[in-house]
Amino acid sequence: MKTQEYIEVNKKFWNERVSIHKKSELYELESFKKGKNKLNTLERKELGNVKDKTILHLQCHFGMDTLSLAMLGAKATGIDFSEDAIKEAKSLNKELGLDAEFILSDIKSLPEKLDKKFDIVFTSYGVLTWLPDLNKWAGVVNYFLKDDGFFYIAEIHPASIIFEDGKGVKELKVKYPYFRQAIPLEFVVNGSYADSEARTKNNKTYEWLYSLMDVFSSLLNAGLSIEFFHEFPFTVYPQFPFMKRGRDGYWRLKKEIPLLFSIKAVRNIQ
Repeated sequence: MKTQEYIEVNKKFWNERVSIHKKSELYELESFKKGKNKLNTLERKELGNVKDKTILHLQCHFGMDTLSLAMLGAKATGIDFSEDAIKEAKSLNKELGLDAEFILSDIKSLPEKLDKKFDIVFTSYGVLTWLPDLNKWAGVVNYFLKDDGFFYIAEIHPASIIFEDGKGVKELKVKYPYFRQAIPLEFVVNGSYADSEARTKNNKTYEWLYSLMDVFSSLLNAGLSIEFFHEFPFTVYPQFPFMKRGRDGYWRLKKEIPLLFSIKAVRNIQ
């Protein structure tokens, strides 16, 4: 299969999950509509004050994080390749009376559809495995940053993705490769991480696994400098069936392994 064929399969998968995620307990859409900000304390702290900042949110799904940034006073723009996701994001934006902008686009095509520079380019949680080329991704990040702007990502740690995570798993057991493979891995996933009991038709996905080296190299090669890199022993969803949720809302294992990482990067100015 060609890369675009993989992407079209993934798009069908994500289009179908929008309606499921809207109704799920994980996304808490109703409490969000009542004013609960969807951003986690991790990214809110590391992003800093975003009031009046222009922010480009890559892979925004149906817009809750983009709109959460708008709630904090940012001038937010969200992009996603899913038609259903962008449609729902625009509907939510209108319903809540916010002024975020949403654009239907994959990342590599975005420079053809958007002519603007941003104070912050932002992306988070479960985004990198859907990208066929991190170098192109990082190039787009750099393209949209103002000279004094910065890029921020909070993401699932690649060291945690190597473990089996299906139903009935009781312990950490290596199942997937850590290093990038020549072709994407094929998965068949019934339901969703937000609702494993949901009935779905488009269940096949193709995902690209990246090491931390791949992430760092792509950003550095694109002309960015790393301002900070952090790792965390907690995550934002029950990645494994035997995780426990703390009072702070994060999910943890009994034995600590890296589950999330974050990076802040700035442009190299000649």
